[in-house]
Amino acid sequence: MSTDPSYVSADTGKILGAFMTAEPIEYPEVATAAMGAVVTFEGIVRNHDGGRGGVELLTYTAHPSADAEIARVADEVIAAHPKARLWCAHRTGDLHVGDAAFVVIAAAAHRHDAFAAASECADRVKAEVPIWKEQRHADGFSNWVGLE
Repeated sequence: MSTDPSYVSADTGKILGAFMTAEPIEYPEVATAAMGAVVTFEGIVRNHDGGRGGVELLTYTAHPSADAEIARVADEVIAAHPKARLWCAHRTGDLHVGDAAFVVIAAAAHRHDAFAAASECADRVKAEVPIWKEQRHADGFSNWVGLE
């Protein structure tokens, strides 16, 4: 890989946002003119889970520490991937099929750095941030995911 111009590092190693929100997710432009790669992960509410169809509604609940935890994860991810820029947000409250529940965006001069930062952030938020979801199905069945 070629060496990037020195000004690229001024645009990288940054977190543009990492937070929980009850509002629909609207995300900023993460890339700059120095970025050649943008990786976006959008976790969308689907109508099935674990082989069971009919999911109509998810309710996300988060521990009061979740905002601090998602920020901590983002800090650690960007420290491990300093050639990227990062932004992420996770919803709370009621979400319907098709709604965005979790978004991660990583930008970098090169695709490897953007993919690595986005993937690690998504995996770690799901594993480490105290967020639970209740799934409600069309037949009246409901179950909690993340509490089992």
